[in-house]
Amino acid sequence: MPAPAPTTFLFDLDGTLVDSVYQHVLAWKQALDADGIPLSVWRIHRKIGMSGGLFTNILLRETGIDITPERIERLHRLHAEAYGRQATQIRPLPGAVELLAYLTENRIPWAIATSGRMETARHNLVALGVDPDVTPVITRDMVKHAKPDPDLFLAAADKLGADIEHSIVVGDSIWDLLAARRARSLGVGLLSGGYGQEELERAGAFRVYEDPADLLRHIDEVAARA
Repeated sequence: MPAPAPTTFLFDLDGTLVDSVYQHVLAWKQALDADGIPLSVWRIHRKIGMSGGLFTNILLRETGIDITPERIERLHRLHAEAYGRQATQIRPLPGAVELLAYLTENRIPWAIATSGRMETARHNLVALGVDPDVTPVITRDMVKHAKPDPDLFLAAADKLGADIEHSIVVGDSIWDLLAARRARSLGVGLLSGGYGQEELERAGAFRVYEDPADLLRHIDEVAARA
């Protein structure tokens, strides 16, 4: 009998490994305000986790304001600047560093796939202690489409030389889990990004945990034994 394929973990970043969702929300709010676009904070939060380009298109469509490539690029720049000003507030979520260390020590492959561009993701990686020259990190800059499309997770699995169908996607938003379903991988949801358990389960999560620490405590429920 052939040996079972090892489980591969593909992690989202914001709200999954790093406590940064609300910093992104506030950064987008500042960017939109600076460009004269009125939008409630709660509406911004519901879009965090999807592709930045799709995010801005949807937000601008909701406000009825003209969408131009120049405006979208300006909003991305303003967001990156505002997020960078909050970089010192970014911290790993409870158990995130320990979870990644456990996977590494047990030779369980893992990678990070984020809808953020590297200009914002680098702040999170520094806080997490992850070197993208050592650990596979796939950012929005590296794929054609981001979440809820599956490209980020497919690219991360390919970078590891792993079968996407033997991979587990760990994310905190419905956009992560929709992308996981489209990639044909199992999805695990975390509550640490602000979405509720029922929302994550409806989007496809077969297990939901509070945060990385809770996932680590229950790792035997999701990782296949070699």
